[in-house]
Amino acid sequence: MDIARPDIRKKKRRRQIVIGCIAAAILGGAAWGVMRLKPAIPTVDAGTIYPGTVKRGDMVVQVRGLGTLVPREESIRLIPAQTDATVVSIRVLPGAMVKPDTVVMVLSDPQLQQQLLNAQLAVKGAEADYRNMQAQLQNTLMGTKSTAAAVDAQFSQAKLTADTDEQLYKLGVISGEQNYQAKSTAEQLTTQHQLSQEQLKVQQQSIEVQLASQQTKVDQAKAQLALYEKQEEALNVTPGISGVLASLASPVSVGQHITAGTSVAEVIIPNQLKASLQIAETQANNIQLGQPAEIDTHNGIVPGHVTRIDPSVLNGTRTVDVTLDGPLPSGAVPDLSVDGTIDLAQLHDVLHVERPAFGNADSTISLFRINPDGKTATRVQVKVGQASVTEIQVLSGLHEGDRVILSDMSRYDNTDEVRLD
Repeated sequence: MDIARPDIRKKKRRRQIVIGCIAAAILGGAAWGVMRLKPAIPTVDAGTIYPGTVKRGDMVVQVRGLGTLVPREESIRLIPAQTDATVVSIRVLPGAMVKPDTVVMVLSDPQLQQQLLNAQLAVKGAEADYRNMQAQLQNTLMGTKSTAAAVDAQFSQAKLTADTDEQLYKLGVISGEQNYQAKSTAEQLTTQHQLSQEQLKVQQQSIEVQLASQQTKVDQAKAQLALYEKQEEALNVTPGISGVLASLASPVSVGQHITAGTSVAEVIIPNQLKASLQIAETQANNIQLGQPAEIDTHNGIVPGHVTRIDPSVLNGTRTVDVTLDGPLPSGAVPDLSVDGTIDLAQLHDVLHVERPAFGNADSTISLFRINPDGKTATRVQVKVGQASVTEIQVLSGLHEGDRVILSDMSRYDNTDEVRLD
């Protein structure tokens, strides 16, 4: 029969308790040790980063903006319709080269034809009236001249008679009464002679005034005719300059009725272009007129200078016009997309580095500085100053010769050190 052994059961239970306590202690110690361990340093593929080296020297502060080539104001010519007219035909399409006498389109205005005919008749009528008045006045003048000539002849004869009688009276040949009568006749005709000459002079002046007044009517009729002739000539729309026919904001079509003053064509001189750049408003504040610039047409770089800064802001940008100082490369046409770079200032003997992926001017940024062993990089706080398109000024936190990671490291914001593999 089995004999009960209570002491053996107690020893076995005691041994299990001790083993459990020891196991619990080991597990607790292991957990505490794991909690005390620091997280492993993350590893970054060295081939995927973009490093840069801090340098000391001169730095050009620049801003960059996208834009297009646009015609300069003096190179644009809009051709307006001279009268209310209808488009009969369009002979040249936008984009074609035109000469000053190239007929771009033909317009029609029947009312103008009637006005032109009336103006031609008005000129003929005014000229006929002028000739008629001239003939009448000349007849009147000839009568006045004839009368004046008769008076002049009588005056000359009376003066001669008076002079002769004066000599005969002195010789005692004639009486004093006869001499006095000859003098009275001569004096009377002298007055008539003066009056006839004054009358002739006044009449000549009157003729000049009347003919000038009539000539004004002739000139007015001719001016009206010239206006209608010019308007008729303008029905054949020509540019007047050599250039490229541009597209209008509101294209004109055949059969369309247009009013006087409506632009029917636009011509641009192709080699007179400027760059219109869109610059972020925060960067445009430092731009000044006359600052040098470079325009990349993707077929060559052309130097230029800033000539206008739009005071208004649209969609966070301001328009900056750059006049080109060099010849345009082939293929440069209006509306061509370009890149522009404007030089704002030049800094001398400063620390600078290539601009990192994230870094605004006059701020403190976080960069990973590559340690001398080249295998690890440590996060440092860097204070930066002025920023350019491709470089940024270093004020503190780095030294000349330091190598830093410039590419995006935002995924490692929670660590201060990375391993480069």
